[in-house]
Amino acid sequence: MTTQGLPDTGIEIRLASRPNGFPTQDNFDITEAPVTAPGEGQILVRNKVMSVDPAMRGRMNDVKSYVPPFQLGKPLDGGAVGEVIASNSPDYEVGQHVLHYLGWREYATVDAKRAVPVDADAAPLNAYLGVLGMPGMTAYVGLFEIARFKEGDTVFVSGAAGAVGSLVGQLAKQAGAAKVIGSAGSAEKVRHITEDLGFDAAFNYKDGPVREQLAQAAPDGIDVYFDNVGGDHLEAALDEINDFGRIAACGAISVYNDTDPSPGPRNMFKIVKKRLNIRGFIVIDHADLREKFQTDVAPLVRDGKIHYTETVTEGLRNAPDAFFGLLQGKNTGKMLVTV
Repeated sequence: MTTQGLPDTGIEIRLASRPNGFPTQDNFDITEAPVTAPGEGQILVRNKVMSVDPAMRGRMNDVKSYVPPFQLGKPLDGGAVGEVIASNSPDYEVGQHVLHYLGWREYATVDAKRAVPVDADAAPLNAYLGVLGMPGMTAYVGLFEIARFKEGDTVFVSGAAGAVGSLVGQLAKQAGAAKVIGSAGSAEKVRHITEDLGFDAAFNYKDGPVREQLAQAAPDGIDVYFDNVGGDHLEAALDEINDFGRIAACGAISVYNDTDPSPGPRNMFKIVKKRLNIRGFIVIDHADLREKFQTDVAPLVRDGKIHYTETVTEGLRNAPDAFFGLLQGKNTGKMLVTV
């Protein structure tokens, strides 16, 4: 086994209680935990940057889902990139950087088979949690595999300033969309979407009814809707989408903190009337597309054809604040925490 001098303890952020509605600081416990040498087939990673994601809110509830809920008294988890500081695996050496899914802690003991090597010289480490990581692949899979985008489509993206939505619109433009429209929650984000990301049109959903603003932006209707928000955005899309349109249902951040069941769109019969295809998806089900995603998207990032932004919070102890900000839409692009 190869090691450097190991620390005695490291910071962990644990789930102290399950939130009722919007989470608070009381739901988190920040503690010092012992650090031990990795067992056989394991590596010890000093995390450098970690991700906070909307889906983490669902895992704070004790309900059955596609991944197990976070456990009370245990560290939360999520994507992270760090440096190997001790290795008990022939596959990794001290000093290598890896992507893994034991974030929310300073030091992570990771099964080597569950780590993915990343090259800090090929791209910034942060990129492996964003444009070249899970959000980038979510955008790619949702647009091309789920929504079956084709050249000439008009595409509407909700949450278009976020880590996923910002990439959906740019990938659609690169692939020959007739028009790409985005929604966001501030005038600055609307400016960012159009001027920096190259969307054809965007609107602030706080300025008026989503349906009216979408109809104005897309007078000939839309062909594809990439849904990150749900609620009134989905209802508006059902009104404005053309016959045989396709909807990729990725998330519904507008209702994640609701304590009562949210009303569904009132126009669901239009799914039948317009012969629509609506499909929900989780990116972990599409690992077979990872290589194609990297092949198609990495050159666009390298050549500056894809613009990406990050909102970075400094310090692991501030990770809960970063999570709150994400749920409130305070981020532009990927929300990250440096450890």
